[in-house]
Amino acid sequence: MKKYVIGLDYGTDSVRAVLIDTENGNELASSVSYYQRWKEGRFCSPEKNRFRQHPSDYIEGLEKTITEVVQQSGVQPEEIVSICIDTTGSSPIPVNQDGVALSLTPGFEENPNAMMVLWKDHTAIREAEEINTWARTWGGENYTKFEGGIYSSEWFWAKILHINRVDEEVKNAAYSWMEHCDYITFLLSDHKDLKTFKRSRCAAGHKAMWHESWGGLPSKDFLNRLDPSLGQLKERLYEKTYTSDEIAGHLNEEWAKKLGLTTSTIIAVGTFDAHSGAVGAKVEENTLIRIMGTSTCDIMVAPNDIIGDKTVKGICGQVDGSVIPGMMGLEAGQSAFGDVLAWYRDILMWPVNNMLNDSEIISLEQKDQLKEEFENNLIRKLTEEAEKISNDEAIPVALDWVNGRRTPDANQELKAAISHLSLGTKAPHIFKALVNAICFGAKKIVDRFEDEGVVIKKVIGIGGVARKSPFIMQTLANVLNMPIIVAASDQAPALGAAIYAAVAAGIYPNVQEASQKMGSDFEAEYHPQPEYVQQYAVLMEQYQQLADFTENIIKSKNNLEGSLVN
Repeated sequence: MKKYVIGLDYGTDSVRAVLIDTENGNELASSVSYYQRWKEGRFCSPEKNRFRQHPSDYIEGLEKTITEVVQQSGVQPEEIVSICIDTTGSSPIPVNQDGVALSLTPGFEENPNAMMVLWKDHTAIREAEEINTWARTWGGENYTKFEGGIYSSEWFWAKILHINRVDEEVKNAAYSWMEHCDYITFLLSDHKDLKTFKRSRCAAGHKAMWHESWGGLPSKDFLNRLDPSLGQLKERLYEKTYTSDEIAGHLNEEWAKKLGLTTSTIIAVGTFDAHSGAVGAKVEENTLIRIMGTSTCDIMVAPNDIIGDKTVKGICGQVDGSVIPGMMGLEAGQSAFGDVLAWYRDILMWPVNNMLNDSEIISLEQKDQLKEEFENNLIRKLTEEAEKISNDEAIPVALDWVNGRRTPDANQELKAAISHLSLGTKAPHIFKALVNAICFGAKKIVDRFEDEGVVIKKVIGIGGVARKSPFIMQTLANVLNMPIIVAASDQAPALGAAIYAAVAAGIYPNVQEASQKMGSDFEAEYHPQPEYVQQYAVLMEQYQQLADFTENIIKSKNNLEGSLVN
């Protein structure tokens, strides 16, 4: 009997499933489902940095995508031996004692605080500051030291602390909290004891300050100093964590029936999308994997004996086994990458979306057609024109911090800026400046790794931006002054999840071997252009000057506001 696995990848806007042949990594079928409530903008408030998602979007997408790949492939249910889930993160959700999402229970159906707090939600900036202050000053273990030394508002404890402070009902009703990858894994699994359920090592280590050296999660004493509710919550969380090559359970009867599968199908321990994406791209030592979408995650692995007790400052954590069991997983990233360009597109689309509605010279159908045509072609046209602009023209200087800064040195209070504007500045000039900015932000991450002694010999790009924008990839190669190869798979994170599933099912002895056998091939390679490398080095200096100036201004503003409050 042939054996197949399913990788289920939850992104920011959609969930996708792939059905993979374990013998060679070939994709037999794939399906994508977009989150309807998210698409409608429900439960979010961008002006308040609040981004929440309803679990019904996940559950509906789960059923749709998996049933579709099973039907498309024609594979027999008993031949599908394992499923693994990867998700965005840190994206925690409150649950009741049975592990049911609070927003699926009476009284909380429309409450954003009872929903998943998406990775890009930055409502917990103040709480993250408190965690960082206490970690440095409380007199005990600095629980942030393996997470780059700075705890982010994008992460587990900060988000929970914020919800507990602003919503007493949710705080009292939430028996526990689960990361998105753990929640979906629990939903499918027949293992229904929250206390013993196998939580993701990847999620816990990178986002919840879990580390073996201090026995798991931060001490109850430390958490109580932040808020007694956190100390109480710890008792209802977990002590051990598990890598994604391990079995979390088997598909339960309810979901086996819904999906047309069998209860013998293994459910692997969940993980985060960037880490599974690295596995799907055949990650190996000294290789930086850049998962480039709305944001970026930058993933590396290193032997434990090389990293040892050394901590890499300013990144998103170093966790044993978070990518490849037996190796140290290192994570960094940018809070906005594709989102920077999407933000600019939305600004340019404002008059189209708003003023076109008032036009009386064309029909409603023509208005909708025009809007769709503009939105579909705007980035392409800007790219074509930006490519024609030489680097010695008067190009503005921009920062990529439209959603704060993730790494190096997390600071979600930072804002973007643009300088060197003139009457000669046109829309393509600004677009080129923004492309430069996201590439300069990537260079800061590479520089930090190398400054900390982590050697980078190869860069692999995966994701929509890597595959769809040669202009961005060539700019990135010039800015980094190193070659970049692009993975051919449309669904590298889902493929990586499928690879974990194959190992959990015992088809391969370890993730390295499975990754080399099943991982993505490569479709393109970009080399630095010597005539442009030095020009980008000069522009990088201007980026750094603007970054330093902007960060100092924001810091001064915050200090002034703080003194006025006091």
